[in-house]
Amino acid sequence: MAHARASIETTNYKTAIATGHQGHHKLTADEGPELGGKDAGPAPYDLLTSALGACTVITLRMYAERKKWPVTAVHADVHFSRDGDKQRIDRVLTIEGQVDDEQKKRMVDIAERTPVTLTLKGGLEIRTTLA
Repeated sequence: MAHARASIETTNYKTAIATGHQGHHKLTADEGPELGGKDAGPAPYDLLTSALGACTVITLRMYAERKKWPVTAVHADVHFSRDGDKQRIDRVLTIEGQVDDEQKKRMVDIAERTPVTLTLKGGLEIRTTLA
């Protein structure tokens, strides 16, 4: 399934990430200056919202293709927010093309069942060990 390796050296808080098949996709994560980083890449929660957005639009593209609906583009604006102990993700979909309101409503229903959506909503066990 999915795998990523994150490594950090002495530059606050620039993180090298290798992911994908045999780690051939290289990403850089960082924090913004307000947290002591240099904004060399997306922050961890930016990566989380990116993953949800990507999963959403990919799944909806696959669904539209399977249904042969004339969807020309799908956009997902995903925002993570925290207020004290409460955390929330707001996702706003924009569906372009010659699709009617019922088709758009169906795509919103499908978005609620994408793999990453279900993982985030269901929670998951995280086990940490030393190498």
